[in-house]
Amino acid sequence: MKLHTIDTGFFKLDGGAMFGVVPKSIWNKLNPADENNMIRLAMRCFLIEDGNRLMLIDNGIGNKQDDKFYSHYFLHGEDTLEKSLNKKGFAMSDVTDMIITHLHFDHCGGSIKYNNDRTKFETAFPNAIYWISEDHWNEAKAPNPRERASFLKENILPIQESGQMKLVKKGDKIHDNIELLFSNGHTHSLMHPVINYKNHKVVYLSDMIPTMAHIPTAYVMGYDVRPLETMNEKTSLLKEAAEKNYVLYFEHDPFGEACLVAQTEKGIRKSEDVNVEEL
Repeated sequence: MKLHTIDTGFFKLDGGAMFGVVPKSIWNKLNPADENNMIRLAMRCFLIEDGNRLMLIDNGIGNKQDDKFYSHYFLHGEDTLEKSLNKKGFAMSDVTDMIITHLHFDHCGGSIKYNNDRTKFETAFPNAIYWISEDHWNEAKAPNPRERASFLKENILPIQESGQMKLVKKGDKIHDNIELLFSNGHTHSLMHPVINYKNHKVVYLSDMIPTMAHIPTAYVMGYDVRPLETMNEKTSLLKEAAEKNYVLYFEHDPFGEACLVAQTEKGIRKSEDVNVEEL
């Protein structure tokens, strides 16, 4: 088994929304805002190469939306999903398993693309199974008002129509070396793959803890549907991660991809940066 970091570029979101009740005087030192109060965030995915299987976790924002949509999120950087896969020696058609943590547009937008003449949508990974949480899928089809703008039908319905989708729930297996955890604070039934690799457990945090700056308990996004539940889920996971030396992988951190954590006088904090490809 080999692990690969897949960068799909950067975007920007409102810093206040990203840090919830934490004052700007504090979070601005961690991720400085621009003149529009927007902060830089990565869209970092994860590729697992194992024998004849090539498993990708999340796929960024994609490229099928119009200019007006993208203008709200200030996409920048040289990396794209396809470029990053190509740098590792792979094509989109090589991906056998597309694991989607949740169906917010910045995590699954790359799932679907236009066909060559831009008359219809098709899957971007023609040979992949699309693994999605069953409970989350049901939520995304009939979203609550708070999340409706994050669930775009063009990212979701074509997956079902393709016949490539497979729904999973707690206790199901995608691969012998991948466990599935689920959380409900950010969105209902967010899926967290945990990869068993070389005596390490690598936890793909997705939006439960989007950046290393969000490790402290109270640092919870304003986007979360159940912020108190996020705090409880973070507390439990971080305690276990500190005790068992888990590698925590961050999808949106603009500065680093992964770290270890340890108990300190101020609570659990980052103890060491990690490059997953060097484990």
